[in-house]
Amino acid sequence: MTTQYFIHPLDHTGTREGKAYKHTFFQSENLLVGLNCLQPGQAQHVHVHETQDKFYLVLAGSGRFTVGEQAQACGPGELILAPAGVPHGVTNQGDELLTFLTVIAPFPV
Repeated sequence: MTTQYFIHPLDHTGTREGKAYKHTFFQSENLLVGLNCLQPGQAQHVHVHETQDKFYLVLAGSGRFTVGEQAQACGPGELILAPAGVPHGVTNQGDELLTFLTVIAPFPV
C-alpha cells in the first residue's frame, strides 16, 4: 500500500450493495485509518474489540451510534469514542449516505 500523506477523505466515498463500503487510507501494526460509508438502512452491528481503541468522526450524513449502553444520533463534525472492550456500532437511519472516518489502534488482528 502506498501511503498518501495528505488526503481529502470525501474524495473516496462509495457504496456497496448489501454491506458497508470501506476504504483504507493507512494501516500498520499500530494503527488502521479508514473511511466507512453506510447507505440508508445499512449498519455496522454492535461488536467489540477487546484490545483496540476506536473512534469515529462523522464527515457527512447522520447515524445512530451506540457505545456501551448509550446511543445517540450524530452528524458531521461529531467524534464518537469507543475504548477497548466497550461494545459499539452504528446504523444509518437517515435518507442520505453516512460517511465517517474510523481509526483503530493498535491494528486489529
